[in-house]
Amino acid sequence: MKIIGLIIVMLTGTVLVYATGDFPSWGDPLSPASSHVSPHYIEQGVHETGVPNIVTAVLADYRGFDTMFETTVIFCAGVVCFFLLRIPERVSFKERQFRHMGTGITIRIKDDRKIPASLEEFERIDTLWTPHDLIIETACRILIPFIQLFALYVIAHGHYSPGGGFQGGVILGASFILLAISHDLRTALKRLSEKAHAVLSPAGVLIYAGAGALCMALGFNFLDYGALARILCVDPVTARSHGILIVEVGVGVAVTATMIWIYSNVSSRGNYDEGL
Repeated sequence: MKIIGLIIVMLTGTVLVYATGDFPSWGDPLSPASSHVSPHYIEQGVHETGVPNIVTAVLADYRGFDTMFETTVIFCAGVVCFFLLRIPERVSFKERQFRHMGTGITIRIKDDRKIPASLEEFERIDTLWTPHDLIIETACRILIPFIQLFALYVIAHGHYSPGGGFQGGVILGASFILLAISHDLRTALKRLSEKAHAVLSPAGVLIYAGAGALCMALGFNFLDYGALARILCVDPVTARSHGILIVEVGVGVAVTATMIWIYSNVSSRGNYDEGL
């Protein structure tokens, strides 16, 4: 089987390399893309979409189908990671460590089924625990809100400057991951639980696809945002601009939730108990 697989890969690679001979030369101004598609995007992009950032206009409007399926691929990556790594919840009886919040004294509880009420002044710590640095914890708690605010700005301002749903979603997801790294996974999960990011991940894709379905329901083509002019009471060009913002929000939600989903499973080996 390995030999057959190697032969198939080599044959496929040979065909693909051979096909590159039909590609236009690098930077050829007479290539089909440079002769028809690119000039239209550059010359008519602002007039047709009302979006000064041509990259956002191309990705979220002209190539809306591609971007929607790219978002779907990201969601699928989170689903695959979940099914491969997630360990079903079950009753586990193992040793836990607790640290007194005042004195720093560490104690061990061998059976976590019966945790004494006297442990109210203790906080649970990981088995392979390294004392948290107060400076790092405080600095991250101060920085995270500003990181999240900047992420929302990147998502909302992708029309006019570099940014958009993918970039803003990565920044927003990274802020939650930073909280998990600087503190622990349980602290991050208190802010956004497993159920929350498991729901938000497909919700982002549904927001994107839902915008297209709404356009069809209004009698237009899928992802033809001009249809939203009837609902938003604006002209079709402004409606396309608002439609791009809607799908960018969907992309941002999907990317953020999937990043956290993947990190939580990888860092905790699928048991959501102790992270990095």
